[in-house]
This record gives sequence, C-alpha cells and structure tokens, in this order.
Amino acid sequence: MSGDLVVRPDGHPAERDGAHTPRLAIVGCGAMGEALLTGWLAAGWRARDIAVVEQSADRLAGLRSVHGVRGVELPAAGAAETLVLGIKPHQVVPVLEKLAPHLDPHTLVVSIAAGVPLRTLAAALPEGQPIVRVMPNTPALVQEGMAGVVPGPRATAEHLERVVSLMEAVGQAVVIDESQIDALTALSGSGPAYVFLMAEAMVEAGVHQGLTRDVATRLVNQTLLGAATMLVGSAEPAATLRERVTSPGGTTAAALREFEERGFRAAVLGAVEECASRSREMARDQ
Repeated sequence: MSGDLVVRPDGHPAERDGAHTPRLAIVGCGAMGEALLTGWLAAGWRARDIAVVEQSADRLAGLRSVHGVRGVELPAAGAAETLVLGIKPHQVVPVLEKLAPHLDPHTLVVSIAAGVPLRTLAAALPEGQPIVRVMPNTPALVQEGMAGVVPGPRATAEHLERVVSLMEAVGQAVVIDESQIDALTALSGSGPAYVFLMAEAMVEAGVHQGLTRDVATRLVNQTLLGAATMLVGSAEPAATLRERVTSPGGTTAAALREFEERGFRAAVLGAVEECASRSREMARDQ
C-alpha cells in the first residue's frame, strides 16, 4: 500500500513519502475495471496517477505487476479527482456508505455498475456529490469500447466532459438520458457477447464443413473484423451493405434464407428485449 496521506490546511491531500493523491481511483478492478485500466494506460495515462482499491491481496499484486498501478485503502481513494466504481451491483451501496465520510466534496463519482440507478447512488452519498453513471463494454480493453454516459443532477458540463474524455480514450461514448440506459445495455453493454457467440457458432460450422479449427477461427475472426470495419467506415446502413453482398439466387442468399427461416432476426430482437428487461429489473431491486 502507498504511504499515508497528509491533509493540507485547505483540506486537500498533499504528498508524503513519495505518495500523492491519485487523479483517478478505481474501486474494484474486476474484468471491466481492468479493461478500462488497460485502455487508459495504453491511451497515455501514467500508472502513478491511477490507484486501485482491491480487497484481494493476490489480485492487487497482479494488477501492480502487470500495470504498475498502486493500491490504496478506501479512504485515500475518496480524495481522488475522479473515482470509478468497478464493483458488483450488490456491493455498491455498502461500499459507498463506507466511502462517504472520506469523500472530497469535489470528487466526481463514476459508477459502471450495471442496474444501479442514479437515485440509489445519490442516496448513499453526501448531498451534492457529483455523480455520473456509465455503461461501458469490454472492447475498451483494445481501445474500441462503446460507452453510454448518464450525468447526474449535480454533474456539471466539466464533469460530463471529463467522463466522456475518459471513455473516448478507450473507444467512443454517447451521452444519454437514464431512461435509455437499459436499451443501451442490451445493445452495446452486452453486445460483445452476442458477437462472440456468433463467432463461436461460425467456427463450429466451419469445422463441420471440414476446416481445421485454427483455419476456421482465422477466417471467422478476420471476416468479423472486416465487416465491422466496413460498417464503421461506411455512411450506408447495414441493410445496404448486406444487400451488396447478396447476389440473387446465390450462396449468400441461400444462407440468409436459412437464417430467416430459423428465426434469426426474431431471436436477436427477443434477446435484446430480455437483456433490457433484466437491466430494468436490476434497477428496480436497488
């Protein structure tokens, strides 16, 4: 752990014994937290400006070894300029209640916990604490993430800009109203899993057609990357790009007909609705 923090006469922490108040603190650095951490470091953040609060000593040692960040206790994290909550949804309120007495009133609290609404966050924090809710996704690990950013009532334009900048350092970000976050969760938050499932099924299909698993994997991965690059780089909608690949009566048309007959589009619509519904349920339980 880092050295103790000294409080200056103006109430703000000062450096001592090489320790300094982190610009950014991540409370709970699981898979999503580490994906963001990795992306931020790759985008140019200095490890010395980021601190992690992590209960597991082994996990913290691993983060230190791989990323060079330091560990701090929860009270020290409360002095950070920006504090990111990377903990599980059911841990949010208990952690915030412990953190609240140590929070600098100017610290921006950013929650990436799925299903925890702004009202729940605000109720567990000191009155007036600035809060921003974010729904990121795991491609932030390779700086290709997509995040929805929801400002709380006390978040200023500067706070919002700060969070958008953090998310754009690891991909892209859109500012939305909280009423839209369940839909966003169902598309981009959980979306990478849908793509991975599609890739898994395509690889299996290639093996069934006689390809080795290695070759099938290379074919599928590059095909998905190429198609995604076309989608992002084109002004045309996905439907138009699909039509251009589909010759009447050809092989692609035969495959797409099979998708439709087996209810592919309906399955996607249903999956997104189920995901959004679950996100709403989680918010109601808070």
